[in-house]
Amino acid sequence: MSWTPATASDRASPATWRSQPWWPLAACLLALLLVGAATFTRTWHLLEFKTFDVLTALVAPQRSTLPVVILAIDEPTFQELQQPWPFPRSVHAALLQRLHADGAAAVGFDVVFADPSTEAEDAALDRAIAEAGPVVLAATREKIDSSNAALWLDVLPLQRFLDAGADAGDAGVEPDDDFVVRRAPVARESFALRLAQRAAEARGQQRPALRHFDWIGYRGARGTFDTRSYYQALEPGLLPAGFFKNKIVLVGRSARTATELTRSQADLFNSPFGTAGGERLFPGVELQATLVDNYLTGGGLRSVHESWSLALVLLVLPVLLWGNRRLPLAGAAALAAVLVGAIALGSWWLFARFQLWWPPLLPAAATAAIYGGAALAGYAAVRQRARQTRAMFAQYVPPAVVERLIAQPELMRLGGESREVTLMFTDLASFTTLSEQLSADQTVEVLTAYFNAMTPIVHATGGTLDKFIGDAVMAFWGAPLDDAQHAEHAVAAAIAMQQAMQALVAGLAARGLPPIHMRIGLHTGRVVVGNVGSDQRFSYTAIGDAVNLAARLEGANKAFGTGVLLSAATAAQLPPTVALRALDDVIVKGKTEPVRVFTPCDDATVREASNAALTAFHARDWPGAEAQLARVLERLPGDLAATRLRERVAEARALPADAPWVPAVSLDKL
Repeated sequence: MSWTPATASDRASPATWRSQPWWPLAACLLALLLVGAATFTRTWHLLEFKTFDVLTALVAPQRSTLPVVILAIDEPTFQELQQPWPFPRSVHAALLQRLHADGAAAVGFDVVFADPSTEAEDAALDRAIAEAGPVVLAATREKIDSSNAALWLDVLPLQRFLDAGADAGDAGVEPDDDFVVRRAPVARESFALRLAQRAAEARGQQRPALRHFDWIGYRGARGTFDTRSYYQALEPGLLPAGFFKNKIVLVGRSARTATELTRSQADLFNSPFGTAGGERLFPGVELQATLVDNYLTGGGLRSVHESWSLALVLLVLPVLLWGNRRLPLAGAAALAAVLVGAIALGSWWLFARFQLWWPPLLPAAATAAIYGGAALAGYAAVRQRARQTRAMFAQYVPPAVVERLIAQPELMRLGGESREVTLMFTDLASFTTLSEQLSADQTVEVLTAYFNAMTPIVHATGGTLDKFIGDAVMAFWGAPLDDAQHAEHAVAAAIAMQQAMQALVAGLAARGLPPIHMRIGLHTGRVVVGNVGSDQRFSYTAIGDAVNLAARLEGANKAFGTGVLLSAATAAQLPPTVALRALDDVIVKGKTEPVRVFTPCDDATVREASNAALTAFHARDWPGAEAQLARVLERLPGDLAATRLRERVAEARALPADAPWVPAVSLDKL
């Protein structure tokens, strides 16, 4: 077989196909880099915070096991006491006396007593602190901006209150950008920590082991802790005797609309529960109660080291690469969705079961990015493969077949496969004589017209145009797509091609040029079809003995005087509607088994007589064979196939009776 010049298919070399597995990996790594860059943005951190809020709302038990009571300085308190803010310190002193008498374990004032009032008022609170049990007062820090720098100033309670026995702790918290407090206080001596320590000591723990944490474990939305109005603890009879016994009491502002507090600075923060549709505002005093609970019960959350997220991403990467390579598109998407769901579930499980905060956003986003990168690379590979397939097969098969191969690539094996096909070889008789009378341009013009007439017929019948070899055409049916009627389609194409030749011959005659004739050989058999060649130059073709036989049958037309010659293997697969005339039995060089050859014929008498002549010839019925051949020649005077067979009958008849005789003739002798 001769090689076709490399065309567009050269660009779709196997080397290109081998490089494709690196594309998804490169795309995934690029996607991961983009995700990594996104982690430094404010939007990313806000999304992580919202994830924390959602988990908090899902996991919060909506109760606390710690005996905590909040005395809220709220609207009812202002209405009952009829006192402006700040309240006289004698009022706080009276509250402390009541709590001490009732047996409170520890009291924390989330109120900063930094400035002196009257001596009588300060002295009253001084005495109450000295007489009461553990008391913790709030301290804070204030930012002072100057033209040169910003300074932070510690604002502590009056020293006289500390000398009376009160402890001080920084009640400051650090809200995030959305003013939600999620992180544990960074102050080493925070208000909540000091209150938790004093409460533990009051319970008999000399050196309390308090669990430190990174993130606040909210017990529930606003009102989760037992909250009473401040005034209820002052007026006798509103709360039962012993109500505060062994309880931790926190006193602080919890008003939403009180004018006095609005004029000052309302101690309110946004709540994580607002993200899930709950109440948004959260009092600072209840936030301090939550921190005390976290210290004493271990309800705060610790961060999972980010290296675990990176390790998970490294595990997910090969899994998704495998999924995108081995699974269909929907299956790979489902795998990615399952992994994202598992990550979210794992984050929730660690949050709820072990008080560990593992932000699921990074591994989930990385998983989605890996899938997206791999899917995008796969899509690009499919598009490239489609372009390569179109470039490779557009020159061989009809556009409809190309589109089907692109849509269903599993129908095609580019590496080569064994298939049964029907092969066609054509050649132009007398073309050499014609080309001697034409210029080079005219020769190309005639060949172009010839090929332009034959190619659509091959394609219209589902054939694959293998190559042009000079003035010859090689084509086959049954590959790259399966075709159960490949033999029938090949014969139909051969008949249509001979009919199309009539217009070409008429055109040559009109130009005063000699006629040309086309010979076609057809054979059906198993061949290897696929890309044959090197990494740089290859073409889609067929290889095997069947190819050689089809080519030899094309040349044998000259001996039989026919335009189309097909083998018995092809004839056996044709329906009865295809009329064929049996011509002779031939032996191909290198083979021992004879092959009967046929040609299309519409004359029923000729078909019947030709078949009967062959039957008689094989039976050594010389008179019978001659009689049937005479019938053929009567219908087709000068028929070359009948004339040659009659000569062979005469030769066989002249042989001695015991002489060796084979009814088939070698193709080489024709």
